[in-house]
Amino acid sequence: MPRLPLPPLPSRSRRRPLLLGILSNTFSSSTRAPAAPPTLPPLSPLLPRRADDANALAPIAYAMADSFRNWFLLSSRGGAGAVAPRAALDAIYTALASEDAAALDALPLSQELVLAVLRHRPRHLPDDNALLLLRLRFFDWSGSSRRHYSHTRAVYHAVFRLLSRARRSAVLVDWLRLFSNTTASSARSRFHDTLVVGYAVAGDPQRGLSILGRMRFGGLDLDAFSSRVLLNSLVEASLHDYADSYARLLVASPVVTSIRIKSLCRQARIRDAVDLLDTLPFDQASSGPAAGLIITEMCRCGCFDDAARLVDKFSSADVYDAWIHGLIEAGRLDATLQFLSDKKEAEGYIPDGHRYDNLIYCLLRNNRLEEVYDLLVEMMEEGIAPGPSTMNTTLCFFCKAGLAEVAAHLYRSRLELGVNPNKDVYENLIRALCRVGDTEEACLVLEQAIAEGYFPGRQTFTMFTNVLCQEGKVDKVRVLLDSALKQETSPMDSVLAKYLVALCKSGDVEAACAVPQMASSKSPKGLYRYESTYKSLIQALILIKRVDVLPRLILEMQDMGHIPSRSLYQSVVCALCEVSRYAEVLELLNNQLQRTGLHPRVCYNYFIAGAGHAKKADMAREVYNQMEYAGLEPSGDSNFLLLMSYLRSKRIGDALYFFNFIRNKKAPCTKLYNVFISGLCEARKLEQAMVFWREAREKGLVPSICCYEQLVLLLCSVKDYDSVVKVIDDFRETGRPVSAFLCNVLLLHTLRGSGLLEAWKRSIDQSELATVKPEQIQGKGIGRLLIGELIMMFAGGIRNMNDLEDLEEDLEKHFPVDIYTYNMLLRGLSMVGRMDSACNLFNRLCRKAYEPNRWTFDIMIHGFCKIGDRDEAERWMEAMHRNGFYPTWYTMRLYNKLALRANDRKVISFV
Repeated sequence: MPRLPLPPLPSRSRRRPLLLGILSNTFSSSTRAPAAPPTLPPLSPLLPRRADDANALAPIAYAMADSFRNWFLLSSRGGAGAVAPRAALDAIYTALASEDAAALDALPLSQELVLAVLRHRPRHLPDDNALLLLRLRFFDWSGSSRRHYSHTRAVYHAVFRLLSRARRSAVLVDWLRLFSNTTASSARSRFHDTLVVGYAVAGDPQRGLSILGRMRFGGLDLDAFSSRVLLNSLVEASLHDYADSYARLLVASPVVTSIRIKSLCRQARIRDAVDLLDTLPFDQASSGPAAGLIITEMCRCGCFDDAARLVDKFSSADVYDAWIHGLIEAGRLDATLQFLSDKKEAEGYIPDGHRYDNLIYCLLRNNRLEEVYDLLVEMMEEGIAPGPSTMNTTLCFFCKAGLAEVAAHLYRSRLELGVNPNKDVYENLIRALCRVGDTEEACLVLEQAIAEGYFPGRQTFTMFTNVLCQEGKVDKVRVLLDSALKQETSPMDSVLAKYLVALCKSGDVEAACAVPQMASSKSPKGLYRYESTYKSLIQALILIKRVDVLPRLILEMQDMGHIPSRSLYQSVVCALCEVSRYAEVLELLNNQLQRTGLHPRVCYNYFIAGAGHAKKADMAREVYNQMEYAGLEPSGDSNFLLLMSYLRSKRIGDALYFFNFIRNKKAPCTKLYNVFISGLCEARKLEQAMVFWREAREKGLVPSICCYEQLVLLLCSVKDYDSVVKVIDDFRETGRPVSAFLCNVLLLHTLRGSGLLEAWKRSIDQSELATVKPEQIQGKGIGRLLIGELIMMFAGGIRNMNDLEDLEEDLEKHFPVDIYTYNMLLRGLSMVGRMDSACNLFNRLCRKAYEPNRWTFDIMIHGFCKIGDRDEAERWMEAMHRNGFYPTWYTMRLYNKLALRANDRKVISFV
């Protein structure tokens, strides 16, 4: 290949760390001890970059992309020894299309130029059929219009390879028939030569022998070149007896001897091949292909020691190339790299670009990226022009190395650089862009790949659609699926299942219900192998109130081997009850009882719970009665579920009657009181809830933490803070650790006003407070005084403390904090305008692996709007949208007012 001048590159000692620093975390982390966590930047990574660094490219990636771009650019423009630049080849195709004979006659025909034209793909001619016809026209014209030029074996190979790829046998026959119209004897002889060579290269040498027989009957014979092509085709077709007979009729030459050696190697007669090689002069044996053929065959047979002795004996570039090819083919990559290093250092041997391409491709398949990078830079340093294969391999390398931005940068300049991406490039680039989250760029690459006739493989297609589904980009998934159907490729059932789930999450339930129609007709039930398909379909149908098919779906789900969960049963029964389809509920219940998947009592309980969630207490009671008619004694869970049904339906009288009925039957348990009190709180019946709470405590029963949480929440909502203090005192006496929910409710109402703090102060004996020691406050338990101290500390800490880290540590000691606690801290800071402290707190909560939610972002935006910082508010708004959240109405109103004031100031300053 031609050698090109190159821009200055970093030395080998500097370029290896360049890549190692990028690849170390991705490909070598499993072999090293875990490194210390990196220092976090001053701003959270959830936020977008500021305007001054938003478009900055990493210096290392930029330098690497620029170096390889210059290398590609030199090759695409045509370096030293290049046949013709792309613009000249485009002009030849323009002349062929317009039949400009004068422009074509001026061409200096040569094998290199003809091959370059046949391999070139002009930018203005994307149609494959038109391109093939123009290539055949150029081949016909160049071979028949110039007597001083004749097509070589390489040209014939190129043409017949194009025809075989296009599967145009009829075109080939018509094209060959054109030669028979000529009458000149010399042209007739050339026609027979062309015909024999054509059939030989096409893989039908026996027909070529038949034509040769007719030629000799007419007193004609093949020229030396055509004879060798025919002999080689006989060997390629494994017709070794015919080849031996025909070789005896030919004049002995190094080429004929090499073909005979090739025949012996194909027959595994390596010893005979070596003996025949010894008959050649040393210079011809070392410089020709004969020794290389034997070395390659020895490598295929595993005779590496014998092959190595031949390499040492001849020591020529051709022999070295064959040795490298044999080692690569055998998968001995380490030996190949060592041989290259030794010969380069000792003899200055540099293989051609084709050998580099093969070695780099194999190393890339084994993810040996460091060696790939070294070889690519070595090609650049040696001035070896990158061919199409090298360019494609380089793009694949950057994708695998995690440098998607470099690969995308080179890909976007593909027309300028002369890059013709293949399927591997498209596959790797799409996957790399998906890994870094750049799905928009990946969609553009996929569109271009489809336009070029490539469609992603199953693995890439699945990965891409999964990422799009996770990001909620269902429109793009639909386009992908439509493209797959146009390609007559049946989308995989797993992809359709996830697409269906994504549609349901996005609220497009009509489209979700139509997804099963896209499944393959060969396996119509393949989509239903996944439990998520049934769950998503059922939930989608519930949303659009198409409840008539729900019983059938849940039965089919069980027929496919899936076990519906309690929540799924509950959702189905609830949906049926909401539209008063009670008969279908009872029919579904009977069908379920006939199956053996669930215990009958459990099945009844599921249906009671579903009717209760629909607030259809009569239906729940009917199922309860049917259970009794069937001879089953209702369990405690059955009683609790029916009691909750009455409470959710706001039928407090029926609930009280049933509660008394149960406790008269047997001694009431704690769970019964928990259910009843929680239900009363849920129905906002505060007085009744407090009555039964006191009754439970008088009987020595201890309600659950959830029961206390419901009571405190309801009492705080009506601002009965004195009762809140009493309930908290009672909770403290139970000796259980305080829950995060309880403390968060108390802290929330501390922020809302001073009522809770005043009630707590009224209940505290000041003398008792004065005797509390600091070490008692730092204990593991959280007593009455400690809760009061926590409330007072929180109320004053937001306004008075310069550093919130001490407050955070105290909160973490007292109870398990969560994101809700941090949101209240942020709210308190925003209320007093301490947004710098709020930003520091936001960074700390991210560092502690808490995931910000909608309220976290809303609080930050609200706070910046209150202090009039429009730029920061806009940046946080962008971060909120990127994370899939939307601001509250009140925050949006403040944000719009701030934007309007900023616009007004701009107008006034302009005037």
